[in-house]
Amino acid sequence: MAISGGRDDGEPMGEMNTTPLIDVMLVLLIMFIITIPIQTHAVKIDLPVDSGPQSTPPIDPVKNKVSVDTAGQILWNGAPIDEATLGLYLERTLAMNPEPELHVQPDANARYDVVDRVLAVIKKSKVTKMGFVGNEQYGNF
Repeated sequence: MAISGGRDDGEPMGEMNTTPLIDVMLVLLIMFIITIPIQTHAVKIDLPVDSGPQSTPPIDPVKNKVSVDTAGQILWNGAPIDEATLGLYLERTLAMNPEPELHVQPDANARYDVVDRVLAVIKKSKVTKMGFVGNEQYGNF
């Protein structure tokens, strides 16, 4: 059984066999798709830059805690500050309505002069809602 040209009369086939042509074209198409560089569309947006420490103070509108540790460091809600910054924070709390509570907690082993300066800054700022917390640490003295 021989393969004929489509007719049984033995004449040569007049149509072109397109199967190999389609195979070659598909391989070329895949190669072109692979070699095309990937188009990256970017939208340029100016993002804000971190300016370091925040310009607004971390003031809680309900209560704030000032503490002095054994090394003489003043802490405002756990963040270290100096006396001038303490005065600024206290002025900003006075402008709030209602005025937030101020909890003062000096460490039992803190130097008295640092605690005295902190209390002087608090008195100068005229804070009306202030209280001492953590007094149980003085029970052993």
